Amino acid sequence: MPEIATIYDYMRAYANLLGERIVEEYPALHQIDNSVSPCVEELLRRPFPAQTIALMGVVKRWQQSRSAMVVAECGTGKTLISLGAAHVHANGGPYTALAMVPPHLVEKWAREAFLTLPGIRVFLVDDLRNGGDGKAHHGVNEVRLKSGRIVREGLKTTLTDLRLQKQFPSARRRWQSLCRGPAVFIVGRERAKLGYFWRHAYLVPRSGPNLGCVVNADTGKPVASEEGRLTISDFRKVKISEIIESRGNVPGRCLHSAMWQADPERIHRMALVEFIGRYMPGWFDYAICDEIHQLAGDTAQGNALGTLASCAARIVGLTGTLLGGYADDLFNMLFRLEPAKMKERGYEWGAGGRSYFTQDYGVLETITKVEPAENACSKAKTTSTVRRKPGASPLLFGEFLMQICAFVFLEDISGELPPYEESLVGVSMDAVLSEAYTALETEIRDALKEHKGNRSVLSTMLNTLLLYPDHPYGLGTLYGTEFDAEAGARTRFVIAQPRDLPQDRLYPKERKLIEEIRHELDAGRRCQVFAVYTRKRDVTGRLENILAEQGIRAAVMRAEVDTTKREAWYAKQIKQGVQVVICHPRLVETGLDLLDFPTIIFYETGYSLHTLRQASRRSWRIGQRRPVRVKFLCYEGTMQTSCLRLMGKKLLVALTMEGKFAGEGLQNMDEDDDMLSAMARELVQKNGIGESADAVWRALNLEHQKLFPAERDRGQSAADLLTDTQPGPSSLIDAAISAGTPLVFGKPHEVLKSGRRRSRPASPEQQSLFQGIDL
Repeated sequence: MPEIATIYDYMRAYANLLGERIVEEYPALHQIDNSVSPCVEELLRRPFPAQTIALMGVVKRWQQSRSAMVVAECGTGKTLISLGAAHVHANGGPYTALAMVPPHLVEKWAREAFLTLPGIRVFLVDDLRNGGDGKAHHGVNEVRLKSGRIVREGLKTTLTDLRLQKQFPSARRRWQSLCRGPAVFIVGRERAKLGYFWRHAYLVPRSGPNLGCVVNADTGKPVASEEGRLTISDFRKVKISEIIESRGNVPGRCLHSAMWQADPERIHRMALVEFIGRYMPGWFDYAICDEIHQLAGDTAQGNALGTLASCAARIVGLTGTLLGGYADDLFNMLFRLEPAKMKERGYEWGAGGRSYFTQDYGVLETITKVEPAENACSKAKTTSTVRRKPGASPLLFGEFLMQICAFVFLEDISGELPPYEESLVGVSMDAVLSEAYTALETEIRDALKEHKGNRSVLSTMLNTLLLYPDHPYGLGTLYGTEFDAEAGARTRFVIAQPRDLPQDRLYPKERKLIEEIRHELDAGRRCQVFAVYTRKRDVTGRLENILAEQGIRAAVMRAEVDTTKREAWYAKQIKQGVQVVICHPRLVETGLDLLDFPTIIFYETGYSLHTLRQASRRSWRIGQRRPVRVKFLCYEGTMQTSCLRLMGKKLLVALTMEGKFAGEGLQNMDEDDDMLSAMARELVQKNGIGESADAVWRALNLEHQKLFPAERDRGQSAADLLTDTQPGPSSLIDAAISAGTPLVFGKPHEVLKSGRRRSRPASPEQQSLFQGIDL
C-alpha cells in the first residue's frame, strides 16, 4: 500500500470501493442494463451505446423536469443526442422543435436532422421584419436535402402567420393540419436576437427650473449620476435607463424606466426569440440551444436563452466546454434553465445574486491592508478587498450539475481514436529581443507602481507584453488614462515607449515555427496555426509571408469569410494544395472538423479558456486516423509563459466541474484572482505564479500518457498504432487523473470510470462498454 499523504492519494487508493458505494447510494436515471425505448431503433443513424445512454438520460430527465444539458466533448454527437432525445420523448408522435445554433452551423444542423430523424421536415427561420433586402431570404422557409446539399424548397411562411389559429381551435392544431409529422425549426443565434433599431428617448424642457437639462420622460426630473446630472453628451451608443423608486414624495414599487425607444425611421423588425416568447408560448415542444456556454453572459443572446427556456415545453443545452475556470460562469446559465431552484436557494437575478453564488460555490480572496496611524491618538486605516479566484467548490457539481447534465467523452464514443499529444514548446529570445522586452517590461512595471489599480495600465500591460515578442515594431507610444479631479476629465499619460526592432529579420519564435512546420510536413502532415492578433497588428499576415518565403504554401482565413462558407473555404484550400492554414482560433472554435490538419500549433493562445479548449480539439474527432499533436509556442520568461501557466490552471478547474476530478486543479490553485491581476502581480513583485509553465504542462502530458501513450515513433503509422494495446484517450488536460478515479454524473447519479485497457480493434461487445457518463 503506497503512502497516503493527500486526499488525492486516498481517493486513488480507495477508488474502487468509493465508486461501488456511490453507485449503490446514487443510482443513475438510466443505467447500463436498463431497457432502451423502441423509438431509438427508429432513428436513421444508430447511436453509439454511450450516446444511447446519454439520450435516454435526457429523456428521463425531461420526464421529471423541463430542462437538461448535454456536456460532451467536441465530436461526440451532441446534435444526434439532442435530436434523438426529442424523438424518443415524443414517443414517435408529431412535435415541433426549435434549435438555436451558431450561424455557421445552421445548414449543418439541417443535414444532421435529415440524416437522423425519420419523416422530419426542416425549416430555417431567416428573420422577422417588414421590408429588407429583396434578394435575401425572409420569413420561415422549408429546406430539403438533395445530393448532400441543403436547398430551400417547400413551404414558405412566417412566424406571424404560424401564431394565427384562424378557424382552428389553436395555432398548433392549425399547424398540424399543414404538417402531420415532426418538424425542426433552425435559427442562427445572431439572427434570433436581432431586434428593432433604437434611439435615445429623453426630454429637454424649454422653460422652468430644468431649462436646457435632460429629464426623464417618466418623471419629468433630471437624471442624476455619480458625476452630476446627465447631459446630452452622455447619450451616445449605450442604452441608458433609470430605476424610479418614488413618485414625487410618495415611495412606491421600483420601476425600470428605459430611456430609449424603437426607431420608426429604420427597418421595422423584431427579435425572433422575443416574438416567440411573447406571442407563441407553448407552440414549440422542444428547444435546443447549441454551444450554450456562449449564451452565459448578460447579453441579448443570453437573454434569448432565458426566453426560450420560459416559452418551450422542454429545453436542452449543448456544450463542449461548460466552465471557464470560475464558479460564477454558471450563474446566468443555471438561472435561465432552473430559475425556481435558484430562487429556492435564495439567489436573485443580478450582481447581488451572482456575488452570493460566488461566495457559496467559488473561491474568494480577501485582502486586508492596514495603513499605520499618523499619531498615537489615531486609529490605523484598514481597507479590505474581496476578489474572486479560479476554482469552484465540489458542492456546485453535486447540488446543480449532477441533476441536470449528461456527460459524454470522446473515449466513450469511439474505440478507434488515435493518440492525442500535447506539448509546450518554449523558445528563448535572442539578445536584442530580450533586451528590448526587458526594457519595456521595466517601464510598464514602473507605470503600474505609479498608477496603482489603473485598469488602463493593466489592459495595456497584458496586451502589449503578450504581443511585443511576436511584433516588436510599430507599436508607438503607449498611453493610459486617469481621472484628473482638477480638470474634471480624464487625461492621458505615457506608460512606455517600446523600442522598434527591424521587421526584415526572422525572430527565434518564427524560426522555431518554421522548424516545427517543416518537421510535420516531412511526415506528410498538414498544419493549422492559430494566432490571436489579426487586425491592427496583423501577426497572421506576417506568418503567411514568412512561410511563403520558405517555400511553404500557406493561406490565412480571416473573419471576412462568411461563417456559413468556412467549411467550403477549407475544402478549396486543400484542393489547391495549401499545406498550412493560419487564422484566429475563434473562427474555427465550433462546428468545423479539421481532420486534414492533424497538427495544431498555437503560435499565440490569447486568454479565452473556451476558445482554447474548442480550437485545440478541431482535429481529434471521430473519423481521424492519424495521431493528433497540439503544440503551444511561447517565449520563455515572458508574459506568454505566464498566460499559458494560468490557462493550464483554469483548465484543471473546468475539467473538475465536468466530472474529471483532477488533483492538480484543486490542490495547486494560484493565489491571484484573474489573469490581469495575476500577471500584474508577477510583473511587479517578480516572485512568479506557482511552478514554471513547462513543469505544469509536462505533468499534464505525463497524465495523458498514463491513460493513452503517445506514438512511440514519429515515423510509425497510425494503422500500426491502432493495433497496439492502449487505454482510452483522455480529454484535453486530464491532469493528475489516475486510472480508477471515481467520477460523479447524474441526478444524483454516479458511474465509476474504470479506465481499463483493451486491445484494438475492439469487438462490438467491447465497443458497447462505455466509461463515466450520465445524467
